[in-house]
Amino acid sequence: MSHEGIRLVSAEEARREPEPELPRDAVTPVKVRVQQSSGQGLEIEWKDGHRSRWSFAWLRNGCPCATCVEEREAQGRAPGEPQAKAASLLPMYVAPPRPESSSPVGNYAISFKWNDGHASGIYSWDYLRRQCQCEACREHNR
Repeated sequence: MSHEGIRLVSAEEARREPEPELPRDAVTPVKVRVQQSSGQGLEIEWKDGHRSRWSFAWLRNGCPCATCVEEREAQGRAPGEPQAKAASLLPMYVAPPRPESSSPVGNYAISFKWNDGHASGIYSWDYLRRQCQCEACREHNR
C-alpha cells in the first residue's frame, strides 16, 4: 500500500548507493515551457546551457509518484516506458496523455493534472534532469 509522500522500499533498494548530487546549475531551470496547446510536451532550458525535452507520453509514463513507481517496478519498466498493451481483438481508443493543467511546486519541481485524472506526481528538477531524453544524456546514462 502507498500513501502520498511515503514509499516502502525493498532491502535491496535501500542498500543501493545514492546517486551523486548534480551541480546546482544543472538542476536550475532558466525557462520552463509546457507546450500544452500544441501537445508537444515539456521543454526546459537549464542554467548550465543544456536543453531538455520530454513528450507528454513520456512524462505520464515516467510519473515519479509512489503508486506509479511501484507499478513500473512490478512490471519491470523504466521511467517513461509505456505499459504493454493487452492483446485483444478490438483495441480500445485511449486519448494520448496530455496535461489539463500544470503548476510549479515551490522552486524545485512541476506537477501536472493529467487528462486521465492522475495528479499526484511531483516532477523535481533533479528527476527531470536525470531523465533528460536528449541523445547525449541517453548515451551518457547507458
